[in-house]
Amino acid sequence: MTIQFNTDKNIAGNDRTASYMSSMISDSLDRFSENITRIEVHLSDENSSKSGGNDKRCMLEARVEGLKPIAVTHNADTVEASVSGAIDKLVSTLDRTFEKLRSY
Repeated sequence: MTIQFNTDKNIAGNDRTASYMSSMISDSLDRFSENITRIEVHLSDENSSKSGGNDKRCMLEARVEGLKPIAVTHNADTVEASVSGAIDKLVSTLDRTFEKLRSY
C-alpha cells in the first residue's frame, strides 16, 4: 500500500509530518492492506490565512483493487484532527464495502 501526500500552498508538508501521518494511516488500514494499492492524502486549509474553526480539510482516497476509488473528507481545527477523522470515516466505509462484497 503506497501512501501519497498532496498539500495546498497553505499547509506545510514536511517529511516528519508525512512520516507521522503515514504511520497513522498504515496502522489504521492495516487489515485492508491486501486490497488497497494506494492511498492519496489531500490536505488543505480552506480559509488560508484567515482564522476560523474547522478550516483544515483532509480528503483520503483509497484505490482498491477491482473497485472504483473510495474517497472521504473531514474538516477539523487542526491537520492532525482532520486526518484522524478522515481515517475513521474511511475505515467505516471500507468495512461496509467489503461486508457488501462478502454477502454476494
